[in-house]
Order: sequence, then C-alpha cells, then structure tokens
Amino acid sequence: MALTKEQKKNIKDKLKKAIKDQKAMVFVNFSGLRAQDLEKLREKLKEVGAKMMVSKKTLADLAFKEEKIDFDKKELENELAIIFAFEDEITPAKTIYEFSKEKENLKIVGGYVENEKIDKEKMIVLAQLPSKQELYARLAGTLFAPINNFVNLQAQTIKGLFYVLLAIK
Repeated sequence: MALTKEQKKNIKDKLKKAIKDQKAMVFVNFSGLRAQDLEKLREKLKEVGAKMMVSKKTLADLAFKEEKIDFDKKELENELAIIFAFEDEITPAKTIYEFSKEKENLKIVGGYVENEKIDKEKMIVLAQLPSKQELYARLAGTLFAPINNFVNLQAQTIKGLFYVLLAIK
C-alpha cells in the first residue's frame, strides 16, 4: 500500500530528529528476515539505548540531505533499516553483529560514527571491539594486579614467619 504525503512527511521528520540526536548510525540489510526476528532485534537494541527505523531509501536520502550528511542511496541494496545509537556509539553495532551471527539474512552494510561515513568492513571491525565497560574492567584489573600481588607477597612473608615461630615453639 502506497504511503500518503502526510505519512511520508512524518517518517522524514522522525528520521531527521533521530539523525540530529544520534551518536552513531548503522545501516543493515534485513531482506529475508522474519518478523519475529526483527522484533527480537528491536528489543535487544532498545536494551542498549538504540532504535531501529525502517524507511524507504528515498525518504532517508531526503532526511540526510536536509541534515547535510552525505548519503548515497545507490550504494545500498535491498531493504534498508537504520539503527540509531543514542547512548553508546559501538554497543548497537556489537548487538547487530552478534545477532547477524545467528541470522544470516541480517547484514551490516555501513554506517556513520559521529557523522563520519564508515564502510561495511570498518563497521564490522568496530562491532568486534570490546565495549567501554569491558575496557574499564581490563584497566581496573591491570591497575589492581600489582597491588594485589604485593599484598599477597607480604601475607606470605608473615605466614612464613608464623610457621617458623611455631616450629621453634
């Protein structure tokens, strides 16, 4: 069923608002993906502070042009969904990448991070990077390890002295 001009304007306005508020965007091809799978993906994206919008490429092209972002609809094939990351730039791409391992019909085709165009390969590499929380945990572990080792060494020295005194007793 064809969309009316009012519906098209509403979709374009929603896209423009999402483009203004986003930190990153990921373009995915979802041809052949079942409706239940799309709903699961939407739920997972919502958990990480992202939103998926399905749009005609022509409407997306108009919205991107009005926001002065370079967008070439000819590069994208088949059905297009745009995932907008509002909280973290990388976590939505990670979520999509993990989901695409289960469902072969979902493919990352590119995106933008901080309004810089990123091709498919770079977006997949970004999706494979550890999250901020994982990196913070690794840093904390690295900083904590020498202190922990020093404390354990001191405890072993005291235990050794204790055992020598017990043996002398």
